[in-house]
Amino acid sequence: MRGYEEGMTVKMPTILLVEDSPDDELLTLRALRKNGMGEEVAVARDGVEAVEYLRRARSLPGLVLLDAKLPGMNGAEVLESIRADERLRSLFVAVLTSAEEGVVLGREGDSQADLFIRKGVNYDQFLEEIRGLKPLLIEVAARRRPCADPIL
Repeated sequence: MRGYEEGMTVKMPTILLVEDSPDDELLTLRALRKNGMGEEVAVARDGVEAVEYLRRARSLPGLVLLDAKLPGMNGAEVLESIRADERLRSLFVAVLTSAEEGVVLGREGDSQADLFIRKGVNYDQFLEEIRGLKPLLIEVAARRRPCADPIL
């Protein structure tokens, strides 16, 4: 199977954005589009909707952007559900946090998150952190690409 090669065009995998704030949703979608990653974005507006989406999905997203503070089932509970499910546990999950939430959730040694992204601080900084996710998505896309050459 071939991996990603420079200059190769790959279809970006779906991103699941879990965000209850319409303003933060718009900001995140804008940052994803600006960085060439906004083609396939599914949005869940609470934790229960996110977990149901993931459990029903035939094809899993390449990335979950998970707001830490959600109504009903919060981000930590969603993350716990993801890591407890054999089919979902390998998903890359980036938790979107405010400065205050980062203090609570940011003890990375204690967390099941793959990455923390601070929102609501500085748009340019947020944009740069979102840009940093693109190589991950390219790698996921390359791994999912069907093999063009048969194995002999």
